[in-house]
Amino acid sequence: MYKIFFKRLMDIVFSSIFLILFFPLFLVLIIIITLDIQENPFFYQKRPGKKEKIFRIVKFKTMKEIYDEKGLLLPDKDRLTTTGKILRKYSIDELPELYNILKGEMSFVGPRPLLPEYLPFYSKTEKIRHSVRPGLTGLAQISGRNKLDWNQRLALDVKYVKNISFISDLYIIGKTILQVLNSKDVSIDPNEYETYLNKEREEKTKL
Repeated sequence: MYKIFFKRLMDIVFSSIFLILFFPLFLVLIIIITLDIQENPFFYQKRPGKKEKIFRIVKFKTMKEIYDEKGLLLPDKDRLTTTGKILRKYSIDELPELYNILKGEMSFVGPRPLLPEYLPFYSKTEKIRHSVRPGLTGLAQISGRNKLDWNQRLALDVKYVKNISFISDLYIIGKTILQVLNSKDVSIDPNEYETYLNKEREEKTKL
């Protein structure tokens, strides 16, 4: 009953409450980020959601769009602003995803949405992670994810999906809050998954 009905109901109720409570903070951050990077303060990117349906995730922008002479974006470290570092350190850049939760594209807890180009490389078991809405946080995010390889992280996503419950969601949210306050394991670039995929491609080429 929780997975089918109450989980979504709680997402709607609490995302609505937090969007209202954080509205003054959003206004301040929009002004600060706009002045800092002189660009749109929001970052949009396509991600696969439930049943692999593509949606646009929204975050606060933490990097400037700076290109080299060939028209290619400079490395992240050269584009990340001081304000962006602070936003990422405390996961504040993720707050606009409350809008995605309210719309039903995401949930507070679930597998983190990666990039669409990774979809063809999931195993049949790993694809289970897309049978539920992706989350603002998840089991992999509270399990020392920076110390885990991608196979372990995806396995934790599958484990979460197979064992969804109110208690597990409450535990994940509580531990996430503690990690954010301690600035521990709260920031990871989903593009890092490209390294894992390259290894997978190399292995398949050898076969």
